[in-house]
Amino acid sequence: MTTPNTDVAENTPATGEPTTSTDRTSERSHEQVAESNSEVLAASKLTSVKEVIAYLATEYPDCFSITGAAKPLKIGIFQDLAAALTEQSPISKTQLRQALRVYTSSWRYLQSIQSDAVRVDLTGTEVEKIDQQQADHAAQTLAESKAKAAELRKQRAKAAQPAKEAHKEGQKATNAPNKKVMNKKPSGRSNPQVLKSKVNQKPTAAVKNKEQASLTPVSDTGLKVGSSVLVRLGQAPMSATVVEVARNDVTVQLQSGMVIKTSRDSLFQQA
Repeated sequence: MTTPNTDVAENTPATGEPTTSTDRTSERSHEQVAESNSEVLAASKLTSVKEVIAYLATEYPDCFSITGAAKPLKIGIFQDLAAALTEQSPISKTQLRQALRVYTSSWRYLQSIQSDAVRVDLTGTEVEKIDQQQADHAAQTLAESKAKAAELRKQRAKAAQPAKEAHKEGQKATNAPNKKVMNKKPSGRSNPQVLKSKVNQKPTAAVKNKEQASLTPVSDTGLKVGSSVLVRLGQAPMSATVVEVARNDVTVQLQSGMVIKTSRDSLFQQA
């Protein structure tokens, strides 16, 4: 009478075929590879509009660019790009839509929309000419954007003027008492070092606090794509439009066409 192989019997599945240790090791290896691929894919996802545009320029160099003259894009280019996306693509349709909005509203792109200029598809193939109505609309949009940028520069200069005046007054107040102190004979009770410290104080903090008093942090309802906000860059706040919100990081487009990434703490709204 033959004794059954207990090892094979214990590892025999419902199909009647034995499962060896090599098979189990292979299954675990496939699971580990799949898990590793998922982690790599998640880490490769792009997060900012600037990165998405750079990705498009790399993938479709005959259609998109980040420097030099831009090419007019085919109408419906979003659908073509969305159809080319896969699970391995580092961007989503939402990111794609936001990136195209920023790209086509830049001064560089608007300047390319001229009468009789030709639009291109993803391969750079010319597909259709731009008519006069489209060219006029682009020219009007460009003029309005430049006018807003000029007004913004004017407002920044006006806002910075009180600080400059305060700085000049502070310099006058500093230099005059110092001259008097230098000519005055030191007495036993006076301390020249204390006098110098008091003279060198500049009244700029009060001006800065006055500017900040009219601003309030942006609310949750105000922090969404398309909202108008004020972003603090240096001394004076600048008007901008929200184009992307990713947790505490927010991507905004200035009226000059520049796109920057900043934190939520740097965004305000007029009180």
